[in-house]
Amino acid sequence: MKTNQSKNRKRTFISILSFLLLFATGNLIVNAAEFEQQLELTEFKQYAGSITDSNSGDPLVFAVLRVTGTNISSITNTEGEFLLKIPKNQKATQVVISFLGYQDEVIQLSELKEKGNKIQLTPAAIMLGEVNIQIPKDAEALVREVIDKRKDNYFDDALVMTAFYRETIKKRRRNVSLSEAVVNIYKQPYPSSRSDQVSLYKSRKSTDYSKLDTIALKLQGGPFSALYLDVMKYPEYIFTEELLNDYVFSFERSTRVNNQPVYVIKFNQRKDVTEPRYYGKLYINAKTLALMSAVYKLNLENKAEVSRWFVKRKPTNVKVMPTEAAYRVDYREKNGKWYYGYSNLQLGFKVNWKNKLFNSNYTLNSEMAVTDWAVNLEKKTISGKERLRPSVVLADEASGFSDPQFWGEYNVIEPEKSIESAINKIKRKMRKEQRSK
Repeated sequence: MKTNQSKNRKRTFISILSFLLLFATGNLIVNAAEFEQQLELTEFKQYAGSITDSNSGDPLVFAVLRVTGTNISSITNTEGEFLLKIPKNQKATQVVISFLGYQDEVIQLSELKEKGNKIQLTPAAIMLGEVNIQIPKDAEALVREVIDKRKDNYFDDALVMTAFYRETIKKRRRNVSLSEAVVNIYKQPYPSSRSDQVSLYKSRKSTDYSKLDTIALKLQGGPFSALYLDVMKYPEYIFTEELLNDYVFSFERSTRVNNQPVYVIKFNQRKDVTEPRYYGKLYINAKTLALMSAVYKLNLENKAEVSRWFVKRKPTNVKVMPTEAAYRVDYREKNGKWYYGYSNLQLGFKVNWKNKLFNSNYTLNSEMAVTDWAVNLEKKTISGKERLRPSVVLADEASGFSDPQFWGEYNVIEPEKSIESAINKIKRKMRKEQRSK
C-alpha cells in the first residue's frame, strides 16, 4: 500500500510541474471568474529599462527590483528588461536591485527616468573556502537541515499577495497563444499543511488556433502550475524523506546574493533509480540555511514514460515526445523571514502526426512574480465562487488586448520582444475587426 501511495505522489508531482498538458479537438475551455467589483486604480509612476553585467554587458535575467520601505517589487524578463510601477502615495525613495552572484545596487528613485534606464551590476563571486562560517561536510545532510528549518526561516503568518502570471505557447519561434493575469494569492503559513488559495482579478488571452495543427492545446493548472514550485511550502512534491534518497548531492563553488554568502548544492538522480527524477542546483543562505533559489530540470531519458505523465489526453494518431522540462523558484526576504517571490516553468515537446512528413515543435512557458504583499491579519479566505481550482484553464479574454492601459498600476513582467510583437499584432487585428463592424 505504501509503495502505491509513493508512486501516486511522485506522478502527482510530475503532473503538477509539467503544465498538465491536454490535447483535444475544438476550442479552449474557458474556466475562470473576475471579481464583481474592480479595484479603483491609483495614480502611479513607472520606470522602465534594462539590467546588465557591468563586465560583459550581458542581460541579467530574473534580477529583482525591490522598493525600499514597501513590499512592492518587479523582475527582469529573459532580455534583462524591467517595468516598475510605484503608487504616487508611496513615500519610497530607493530601489534595491539584486541578482544571484552580484553585488546589490541601490538607486535613488529621483535618478530614474520613465524610460531607457540602463543599470549595471558588478559580479561578487567567492570561493567556498572564503565563507566565514563552518563548512558542512555532507551536502545531503545540509539539504535535510534546510527542509527541517523551513518553519523557522519562512513566514509563519498568512499573507495576501498580488502576483502577475503569464503563460505562452510557441510553435517553433512564433507565439501562437498568450495569456496574462493579475491574481490574488492567499498564502498560507509555511508551517501549515493548508494549501494556498488563488483568485483571478484580471486576465486577457488570445490563441491563434490556425497555428495549432488543427487541435487546441489546453494548459491546465494556470497559476497553480507556477505556485506549486514553492518547494518550501510543498516539499512533498520533490524532497520528501523517500525522494531525497533518490538523489546524489554535492557542493559546488559558493557565491553571494544580497551581499550574503550562499552555498551552491548540485543534485543528480542516482544511477540505480529508473523512474524519471530531477537534476539541478540549490542556492542556500550559508548563515540561516534558508533556500533562496532552486533551478532544475527533469531527466527525460525515459521519454515514453515521461510523455505518459505529461499528456493527459490526445488524438490516437498523434505522438507527443517531451524535449525539455525546466523549473525555477526564487525566494525573497523581509525582516529575516523568506517567502515565495517568483517561479518559471518551461516545457518543450515534439508533436508527430502519423501521416505528416514534418514534426511540430512547441515551447510552453509559465511564469509568476509576486509584485506586492501584506500580512493577512484578518485571516480572510477566498469564497468558493471566486476561488480558482488547481485544474483551472486560464480565462479567454482576448478583448483586453485592445486596451493599452489594461494593467493600470499593477506591476507586470516586461514582455520580451517576441511577446510584445504578438501583443501588437493582436491589437492591430482587433482594431481591424472593430472597423469592419
